Amino acid sequence: MSISGPRGEREKLITALTPQLRRHLKIRSFEHGMDIQDATEHAIRVWYETDGLPEVKTDGAKTWGTFLPAGDPDKFKGACAERGVTYVQGLAQAITLWLENHPSPSAPLTAQPVVRVIVANQKGGVGKTFISSGIAQALAEAGHRVLIVDYDPQGHLTAELGFEDLMYEDDVETLMMHMDGTARGGIHDLLVALEHGRFGERLHLLPASDDAFLRDVALSRVQFSEAALERALEPLEEDYDVIIIDGPPSLGLNMDTALYYVRRREGELADRSGVITPVWANKASHRAFRLLRNQMDDLCKKGRIQVDYLGLIINAYDSRRGKLVQENREQWEKSSSPPVLAVIGDLKEGREAADGEIPLLEYAPDSEHAQVMRDLAKELAV
Repeated sequence: MSISGPRGEREKLITALTPQLRRHLKIRSFEHGMDIQDATEHAIRVWYETDGLPEVKTDGAKTWGTFLPAGDPDKFKGACAERGVTYVQGLAQAITLWLENHPSPSAPLTAQPVVRVIVANQKGGVGKTFISSGIAQALAEAGHRVLIVDYDPQGHLTAELGFEDLMYEDDVETLMMHMDGTARGGIHDLLVALEHGRFGERLHLLPASDDAFLRDVALSRVQFSEAALERALEPLEEDYDVIIIDGPPSLGLNMDTALYYVRRREGELADRSGVITPVWANKASHRAFRLLRNQMDDLCKKGRIQVDYLGLIINAYDSRRGKLVQENREQWEKSSSPPVLAVIGDLKEGREAADGEIPLLEYAPDSEHAQVMRDLAKELAV
């Protein structure tokens, strides 16, 4: 597979990389003001010139791909054969060497906008709210200023965090009013803070409201509706390091505005903001993913924008459900773009925290669910 772009003809190298190396590469390349592709290309070129490299642990490596200059994927594979190492080992050596030669600078070299992520899948019940909330909590726990936007008209996130009453208040302004230009007050007035000590007053929620069910209709009357969410949230961006959108269960204008909001902005590094999709290990999730991907591609083509797919999360996985479940998981994990960021087991803590209207990291801070959220947060903490 090859593509043409500003950097010339490029071909895709598909191999595998451990989640730890992938995460370190992403963070370090951003710290140095580089795209991951550029960092990987530079790493491989230095690897060619370096002999006697030690073996790197590659246990747990997952399918991963990157675009290199035309001809370079074959050149890399040939060099691996000459050295008697697998492609996975060769890439691990190259990236490890690059990381050693590029320690974290005292400050990022490239100023970047707030990180903006939508957790999106129009298919209901796959865990959008669970994952949106968990990642936001983990980011705030780690010291980041986080805003989570309940963009689902059903308001599950708002209810599960204990703010359900806010959705039905009378005579108050809503996010929709800030999107269509009818609001008179400031959007800061809509926010509520999660007051749990572990979040250090760094985690805020923009609750859902009952007028959100009419958002698609209302947006059809708004000029340049794709940018309506961005216009509404713009006054908040300087106050946060990360803004996470709990996406709607639909593929209408509502979804377009959220996808447009997380597009790659001018000067923004690739794979910094974008889309995360929770899926299940079943065929219905594969169909839903294709529909969402088609909408993203259509929006990017018509709007001449770039929306980065940050990854997939296989949620509620239980191998005991049979061979087809295992095969569907394997099919997801063969994807290099977007990659599978995590596989989350079908455990009880998430459900119990939601039913009790208690944040997951407060209810079960030492659980496997909580640790997965901390690992996912590291993917976004750039």
